[in-house]
Amino acid sequence: MDLRTLRYFLAVAREENMSRAAEQLHVTQPTLSKALKSLEDELGKKLFTRHSFSIALTEEGVLLRSRAEDLVSMADKIEQEFLSLDDITGGDIYFGLAESYQIRYLAQEIRAFKKVYPDLRYHITSGDTEQVTEKLDKGLLDFAVICETPDARKHNSILFPEADYFGAAVPTDLALAKKKYITADDLAGLPLFCSEQSWENDIRPWAGEKFSSFRLEGSFRLSYNGSMFAKEGLGILLTLNNLIDTSPGSGLVFRPLSPHLELKLYLIWNKYQRFTPIAERFLRQIQSSFAGR
Repeated sequence: MDLRTLRYFLAVAREENMSRAAEQLHVTQPTLSKALKSLEDELGKKLFTRHSFSIALTEEGVLLRSRAEDLVSMADKIEQEFLSLDDITGGDIYFGLAESYQIRYLAQEIRAFKKVYPDLRYHITSGDTEQVTEKLDKGLLDFAVICETPDARKHNSILFPEADYFGAAVPTDLALAKKKYITADDLAGLPLFCSEQSWENDIRPWAGEKFSSFRLEGSFRLSYNGSMFAKEGLGILLTLNNLIDTSPGSGLVFRPLSPHLELKLYLIWNKYQRFTPIAERFLRQIQSSFAGR
């Protein structure tokens, strides 16, 4: 199994059509078919179900696609790292970011860094803590931003200058919208929206014995999507400050939770990470900048 064959496989999986994939890859269809047949023979599994005008992945094909995407991304990242070893004006840095208003601090640092290193190319992946940490541990990212206490056995970290806090995004036509703060008693029995990560790690300990009366109507990884459901009156969204539109006319108001529920944000990287020169310089800058805030 080689990278070229994996790239062939991913192109067919993406296009769901052998002819289109061959055209995209600039190879003949017989060459592509032969490569994929050899891959199936090597793995001893059927990867595609062939129909008249399309191709679909089997369960084994879906599994291989997930693994192949990681392998190809890793190979591309390694290639870029070696190309940038002697490039002191630029290179690639890969970030995985949890959702937070404090990301503005990272954006400010990147803006300042690009003034010194104009050829910097940065790549952003978004997701919750579990998603971005998994990619970091696989070596697909240089840095991740998470909103959980880092695992000090695996990761080094820098604490962001500020913290976020939880609140409830409440439709303006509810009586709850008139309150200054939202308590656990206020939320008991109501349909609630929240990310699964925050529901278990943050809301459960905050609510204490009242948590048994909470009803999770639906879970969202992205607060914006949850806010659309809250606007339609389907429930109340528990989220961090400044992530969604609660301006006049938005249909929602944001009310902090009481007692106050704060969430710290961390920039993390693998403990034994070997950085490219550009990533090493960026780390030194952000360490200095955050320490001085």
